[in-house]
Amino acid sequence: MIIKSSTALRNDYGTISELAHNEGEPIYITKNGEGDLVVMSIEAFEQREEALKLRARLEAAEQARLAGTPTYTLDESRKRLEAIYQHG
Repeated sequence: MIIKSSTALRNDYGTISELAHNEGEPIYITKNGEGDLVVMSIEAFEQREEALKLRARLEAAEQARLAGTPTYTLDESRKRLEAIYQHG
């Protein structure tokens, strides 16, 4: 975990930015010794967002499976898609 003060962010933005890009993880910014903000590179943020979206889709698929929604093997899925494309 990387922790920096708000003073460091204000006075040395370039170093904080470089750290965020190089480490690829959030930097916790404190104000008066208390947690205040989290700073991260856009790339790290977008990766985190994609991971959260994937996790939500996997959770929805697992809930559907547990509720009895039919599931298909890879081979069954391929055959179903081929049938759709042959008739479409």
